[in-house]
Amino acid sequence: RASSDPRPLAEPLTRREVEVLGLMAQGRTNPEIARELVIARPTAKTHVERVIRKLGVSDRTQAVVRAIDLGLVGTGPS
Repeated sequence: RASSDPRPLAEPLTRREVEVLGLMAQGRTNPEIARELVIARPTAKTHVERVIRKLGVSDRTQAVVRAIDLGLVGTGPS
């Protein structure tokens, strides 16, 4: 499948960041991510910010689109 942005990640995502990314792809908010992963809200926010930075995008929606392009998250039903 052709990617709109095939550049590999300069810095790989951690296992936790991939987990957070999956929840972002489901449309979860930071407080929902925090509850789901049993972490503090500021920690969830930090994970989201790092995911966005590492993917080289500027917001959550772009992060999910880039993650789908890279095959980091699926597009099937959750």
